[in-house]
Amino acid sequence: MVQDTNNHHELILTNRNELEISGVTGIESFDSEEFLLSTEYGYVGIRGQELHLKNLDLEQGIISIRGQFLDISYLDVNHPRSDKTKSVLGRLFR
Repeated sequence: MVQDTNNHHELILTNRNELEISGVTGIESFDSEEFLLSTEYGYVGIRGQELHLKNLDLEQGIISIRGQFLDISYLDVNHPRSDKTKSVLGRLFR
């Protein structure tokens, strides 16, 4: 579901070891095995091994991550960011 035609959100995975995401509004948490990003289209969870931040530009909303990716998923499918999304994170980090 597109929220606004001015928003741009894209995931580009190259050779399963480099990921670039646009439309990023913040990093909620990260370590070498998991990233939790907030984007213009909801929260994105990224799991893998030896993950590390290659580049971050929040003004342009772009992040680049390197490592071995195992799972990329949206935590609030088909729902715009809202108070309901916060409850998903609350349940996730109890």
